[in-house]
Amino acid sequence: MSDIERIHSTDRMSRIVKHNGTVYLCGQTAGEADWDIQRQTEECLKKIENLLADADSAVDRILSVTIYVRDMKDFAAMNAVWDAWIKDHPKPARACVEARMARPEILVEMSVVAAANG
Repeated sequence: MSDIERIHSTDRMSRIVKHNGTVYLCGQTAGEADWDIQRQTEECLKKIENLLADADSAVDRILSVTIYVRDMKDFAAMNAVWDAWIKDHPKPARACVEARMARPEILVEMSVVAAANG
């Protein structure tokens, strides 16, 4: 049985969990009150890239992404940023749902599962 590695842990959660060659990232948000959905999406994607690097993984190793948007009216604007970001990479499985967020300024949250390198 493989060990479970927890990276960037707090009293509440780990930002990264690795097990059996799989990387699990906690939900990523970028909820600045003056940022629109596109800026928040860009910032979430930057965080994801950095966490994947910390976990010895990368964007082209993403297996699945669950995207939560506060309001589906922002779906097309979020997708414009996503599509530009993912265009040169293998496409992961993806789900996108409308959800109530922890704080009203959060417009998008992304949860990622990826394969570790090697």
